[in-house]
Amino acid sequence: MRVLMLGWEFPPFISGGLGTACYGLTKGLDEIGVEVCFVLPTPLPIDGSAGLQFRTPADATKPDAANGPGGVDPTTASAEEIVQLFEHVELHRIHGMLQAYADPATYAHAMKEFLRLQQTGGAHAIETPIGEFSPMGQELYSGDLLDQVRRYEKVAVGLAENERFDVVHAHDWMTFPAGLAIAAAAHKPLVVHVHSTEFDRSGENVNDLIYNIERAGMHGADRVVCVSYLTSRTVTSRYDVDESKVSVVYNAVDLPDQDKLELEPITGTEKIVLFLGRITLQKGPEYFLQAAKKVVEKYQNVRFVIAGSGDMITQCIRQAAELGLGRYVTFTGFLRGDDVNEIFRMADLFVMPSVSEPFGIAPLEALSHDVPVIISRQSGVSEVLKHVLKVDFWDTDEMANKILAVLRHPPLQRTLRQHGRIDVGQLSWADSASKLADIYRDLTGVAS
Repeated sequence: MRVLMLGWEFPPFISGGLGTACYGLTKGLDEIGVEVCFVLPTPLPIDGSAGLQFRTPADATKPDAANGPGGVDPTTASAEEIVQLFEHVELHRIHGMLQAYADPATYAHAMKEFLRLQQTGGAHAIETPIGEFSPMGQELYSGDLLDQVRRYEKVAVGLAENERFDVVHAHDWMTFPAGLAIAAAAHKPLVVHVHSTEFDRSGENVNDLIYNIERAGMHGADRVVCVSYLTSRTVTSRYDVDESKVSVVYNAVDLPDQDKLELEPITGTEKIVLFLGRITLQKGPEYFLQAAKKVVEKYQNVRFVIAGSGDMITQCIRQAAELGLGRYVTFTGFLRGDDVNEIFRMADLFVMPSVSEPFGIAPLEALSHDVPVIISRQSGVSEVLKHVLKVDFWDTDEMANKILAVLRHPPLQRTLRQHGRIDVGQLSWADSASKLADIYRDLTGVAS
């Protein structure tokens, strides 16, 4: 079985949960013997977060990916070094100014800033891609996000003409047009993977162009893979996709090396409550701050850490000030690599108050570091985590009560740690990859 995978990120470009999922699934497929030809758009040299911070070359070698194969640490290894250790994976990068979590507005801002820095010598040239396919000219920087999606589609179709594959697998909306075109040209089945929908990202203020691209991809696919049943319900109700062609494949996480794992947080006078993710409407940071205010009214030996960047960062800093939380809240900015591991090591509690979360890998990462977790019921990961505390994102009174309970009662914290690790230990990328392989076999009749 050989899969042409249109993905987003691969070390050293990992900026969030979507990239982690692409990498983890690819690693899992390799472990069970499925060949993967991974087609990766060469992105802007930025971290991929909604905050659109530009990367330096040093940053670009430190992704927040999981443990690499063969003992290689992907926080320091290059893409070439990692791919060489996979037995069944090839990586092709093609030029395209695409990135995870982008929308037309953030793309326009990123391009403007990139061109400004390029003119002043502050932006580094895009790195030479592995398996370079298309020449990079000035036209790469022209047009809007949808122009880039169409350019990526055209180049990916050309690359696919020279590749052998049994099935096409496209991740999220920006690769759906390319997946449709390649599958039609090659007469191969198409799997589209829905990690997030426009309704998750934008609420009811959906971008019609993006919605239509998502809908066309889902209806044109032979199978729609969703990261949770929560997402599958959105796909069937909002996009009118037939339930018979929708499958659910959960995400997972790689557990840290037990020899390197510290089970206790760093000793200090303050308890650390962590929010880690994009600072966007979807992730609910304003509810985290509202709950923080209620907590400090009763318990002051606490520090709320907000790690991430996004379009709501200024609003959240202002909100923290207005709530009088200046001495209780720390904004770290976007973290990656060892810094992510360190912040989990420090944390006494992780909170994910997402308004609409198709899955949510961050709670799994927290549990893998033995950090107790509170998650919103409006998340796909709540379907698989049984030994965590759950709240409705809008119920900040209950969120605050649960935070206080964990901070004040060490036995509860220990119980959540112990049982949470059992939950996360039952999820693996190999199992997720096996479910994907079953879908591929069902569509193609080709054995793995």
